[in-house]
Amino acid sequence: MADALVDLRSDTVTKPTPGMRRAMADAEVGDDVYGEDPSIRALEERMAQALGHEAGLFVPSGTMGNQIGLRLVCEPGQEVLCDSEAHIVTYEMGAAAVLFGISTRTVVSDGGRLDAAQLIEQVRPHGNWHLTATAAVAVENTHNRGGGLVQPLDQLQALWDWSRQAGVNVHLDGARLFNASVATGIDMATYGRLADTASVCLSKGLGAPVGSVVVASAERIAAGRLWRKRLGGGMRQAGVLAAACLYALDHHVDRLAEDHEHAQLLAKRLGVDPATVDTNIVRLDGVPAPVVAEAAKARGVLVSQTSAHRLRLVTNLGVDRADVERAADVLAELLDR
Repeated sequence: MADALVDLRSDTVTKPTPGMRRAMADAEVGDDVYGEDPSIRALEERMAQALGHEAGLFVPSGTMGNQIGLRLVCEPGQEVLCDSEAHIVTYEMGAAAVLFGISTRTVVSDGGRLDAAQLIEQVRPHGNWHLTATAAVAVENTHNRGGGLVQPLDQLQALWDWSRQAGVNVHLDGARLFNASVATGIDMATYGRLADTASVCLSKGLGAPVGSVVVASAERIAAGRLWRKRLGGGMRQAGVLAAACLYALDHHVDRLAEDHEHAQLLAKRLGVDPATVDTNIVRLDGVPAPVVAEAAKARGVLVSQTSAHRLRLVTNLGVDRADVERAADVLAELLDR
């Protein structure tokens, strides 16, 4: 692999492994819009059980999963409260407002880290016709722009406990929730039960080519199925995609620890405090990002620019230790670290 590109732009760039491709080719399929695809049903049931919910809904993308999840816990004209750097307000193209008439309001956090009291303080009550009512609070775990940080379980629990009394829903953007679980040893259901709706990606660290699953109560998922159809997400013989996801669940969860180890290696080599790297994302701050990214690309290493002065490196299934060492050599030389 010495001459191949080392792609650290995202964990979404992974390609299906040979075993995954075989599973896709052999998948049992049916028409999922009619509820007749056995592979889809198996995936939805497995993910719902894993996250401690009644039902699941397969969707083609994390963005669709988040937006359906938000619509299930928030009515048009109400608001969702979240972190200012959250994926749902940074990378989802204003979808909640455009599609559903949902307002969003943000709170600046400490690097994306959840502070339940800080969010609770900003919640606006129902029944006051002067104010837009806060119907839901959204939490991202792990937090992408927070450098893959894992949200503190005590803060998640505090928010959940408060929400049960306050009549406010909680949505979990768990795009990289498997990373949080592997990093902490906290099972997925413990995280999943602290939310009314949750969306989890299988196309990031787990390496499936397509797919996320939304989990919630059976009643909410039945409504979510209608929203998926309205949004154009009603796929037919989608079991070939579910088979890839099921294969990933069987073979690619535990190996996320390798990605975390590789991220620690990069951090140490590039002068980043390893204690700030919880999972598989390393941020390089205070660097001339465009210059370094172009120079690294010329030497076969791809990284993401998240601002003029920040680079993001994401370890993933497609890079092994030798690749990571090579990337560290290139970037350390360019940064003179």
